[in-house]
Amino acid sequence: MRLVLPLLLAVLGLAAGIGGGILLRPGTSPSPSDEAEAEAVHPGKDDARPASPRSVDPAEQPDYVKLNNQFIVPIVEKERVASMVILSLSLEVAQGAGQDVYAVEPKLRDGMLGVLFNHANTGGFRGSFTEAAKLVSLRRALLEVAVSVLGPKVTDVLITDIMRQDG
Repeated sequence: MRLVLPLLLAVLGLAAGIGGGILLRPGTSPSPSDEAEAEAVHPGKDDARPASPRSVDPAEQPDYVKLNNQFIVPIVEKERVASMVILSLSLEVAQGAGQDVYAVEPKLRDGMLGVLFNHANTGGFRGSFTEAAKLVSLRRALLEVAVSVLGPKVTDVLITDIMRQDG
């Protein structure tokens, strides 16, 4: 009896795991009760026809230019480097303006590093530094620098990677 109970529990656990895996497998068609639930939540929605993407004139689509190197920003506390923030940035520019970005990249990086250092010195990278409000203000300041260097060719600054390594 001592061997039968653990064996029975193992078989039941295995069967429950397989059953759960089959039921939750992606790509399966929804059950009729799932379809009824979806219709109750989103009445009138026709899932058979795909959503049409907003048509954009190809000449108006922006280019995205990834700046070559990452930005490394030290976080100084009590006269020593307490952590480092590493960012990768891209710029959304008017179509065909990619070469203009690379032509002035040193000046652009200098201005952006100034903004990043200022953000670090005012505590922008402390605590939950990925809060939406903190990132919006950082993007806005970076965009101001980019527009001052490149003009209205730049429409947005994208933070593609961000990491803080505490020391």
